[in-house]
Amino acid sequence: MTIRVLLADDQALLRATFRILIDSCDDLHVVAEATDGKEAVELAHVHHPDVVLMDIRMPGTDGLTATTAICADPDLSATRVLILTTFEIDEYVAQAMRAGASGFLGKDVAADALLDGIRTVASGDALLSPAATRTLITRFLTAPAPGTPLALPDSLDTLTAREREVMALAAEGQSNTEIAERLVVSPLTVRTHIHRAMTKLNARDRAQLVVIAYQSGLVRPTPPQAPEPPR
Repeated sequence: MTIRVLLADDQALLRATFRILIDSCDDLHVVAEATDGKEAVELAHVHHPDVVLMDIRMPGTDGLTATTAICADPDLSATRVLILTTFEIDEYVAQAMRAGASGFLGKDVAADALLDGIRTVASGDALLSPAATRTLITRFLTAPAPGTPLALPDSLDTLTAREREVMALAAEGQSNTEIAERLVVSPLTVRTHIHRAMTKLNARDRAQLVVIAYQSGLVRPTPPQAPEPPR
């Protein structure tokens, strides 16, 4: 299947570069380009892309507002949002993750990493490196935006013990393969547990599952270790 991509960025040169790169792959295709968040939402309704490559900072309607609109729309439930940002870790990215974005990339990303990132998000996985996940969660995700309730601990009661265990390991930034090795099961079994947990908790994808894991208290961020005193 060809992964259909919508580009949303106010920089024409950057959009053109991304289009050439993406369209050079047999399994990827750019269906439209948006210059701001408002146009991104409108074009998403027209084309129903698999992935929106969304710049977080644009004039007019920004990428955060557009991400919130797309992820909250039932008609776009199959569309994933991949955030592009100059700053890989900032509060805007955290808000986008809470809104349902599936991951983020820095604008200085290598070509292969960008293409692999689009494929990763299109498959339903989160694009969150372990290091970035720890920083993002420690700084922002455990403290929801004003007016946003925490996920209640009893919301996890519908999960089996193994589903909670797998969800917790995923929230720590471990891949399916790493979880499988730790639990001595197959990666397919891990993926099944992840998808069952997502279904039970109404999570759009793995990224939202990570947010729920921390906001419900299933997993707590590890405080940074103090440096050892000089001897």
